[in-house]
Amino acid sequence: MVLTRKQIGVAVVGSGRIGTHRARLAAQHPGVRYLAVSDVEAARARSLGERVGADLSSASNEEVIARPEVDVVIVSTPEPAHVAPVLQAVGLGKPVLVEKPIAMALEDADRIIGAAEAKGVEVRVGYIMRYKRQYFLGKQQILEGRLGRIIGGAGRVYNSRAQAFEILKRSADATPVVDVLTYYVDLACWFLEGSRPVEVVARGNGLVFKEAGYPKADDVHWALVTFDSGAVMSLGVCYALPSQYPTLGQSARLEIMGTEGVLFFDEDHKENILYSEKGYPHAYVPDHNLKMVFLGSTSSGDWSLDHMYGPIAEETRSWLDHLTTGRPCLLATAEDARQTLEVTLAMELSARTGAAIRLPLSEGH
Repeated sequence: MVLTRKQIGVAVVGSGRIGTHRARLAAQHPGVRYLAVSDVEAARARSLGERVGADLSSASNEEVIARPEVDVVIVSTPEPAHVAPVLQAVGLGKPVLVEKPIAMALEDADRIIGAAEAKGVEVRVGYIMRYKRQYFLGKQQILEGRLGRIIGGAGRVYNSRAQAFEILKRSADATPVVDVLTYYVDLACWFLEGSRPVEVVARGNGLVFKEAGYPKADDVHWALVTFDSGAVMSLGVCYALPSQYPTLGQSARLEIMGTEGVLFFDEDHKENILYSEKGYPHAYVPDHNLKMVFLGSTSSGDWSLDHMYGPIAEETRSWLDHLTTGRPCLLATAEDARQTLEVTLAMELSARTGAAIRLPLSEGH
């Protein structure tokens, strides 16, 4: 294919940890000619703007989205604040990359999809785990038929309660299921592309988070997801490991089984260990130092020698390449993200009611 070459203006809305990654990566991309950053906390936006050499920093998300120099928008606000900036950008005809989940309710996801379709605007969702090398390799093997017909699989993800509390403080509705297990629901649906989830049965147990004042969050949650092809996936999450557990992000395993082959992914990150009496700062949890860490286990990736390695870097570069050259990208679509949101909401509903939940969800769920 013949690639185009153009320069674009980018607005990064939300100057927290993920917005900082996105802005630094955009500032380094050769196709970005203009960069604006914003945050409801003016000092945070100003600090990030100075760090990345942004052309504009503002305490108004609406201002940076509306700037005529801005062609595309990255929404990295807290989860409950995704919808308004996405809809504003789409209404102005500007493509959007929004962090997962696309929204906290299916009705809002549908509003985004409807608006994007009406304006002919592309909306992509940041399911960064797709951009790990091993999952790209796995997807390729499935496409080439080496697994035969997929019959099922299993996935689980663990992390420490130190990181979970940071997420819950930001949004009490961003439970380990909706905010974290969602990555592995997305991967399962991506690997089983063409097969639709039709039923969810889930169970959870909660002591740590509920006693801390987060009644919606389970410490452990396990679910069976059945697809219309008959494939069954077992998916689970525990974000209640002790605070000093040495992971800096998601410790995960994912298995996909077919009639003629299997894929086993081991991401517990125990292969690279650092121990330091000086402690190691946790990128996600302020003032949380660990003496021993699984080096390289940060979920989004790591900056080293002013270069970022990891899935958020690969995903951001891929999206910016897509916009500036026309090169295809594999970021989750808004429709993909809506399906994943529906499955995670069904997981929580099933655990809460004890019932098997059929998909699609009926109105009111």
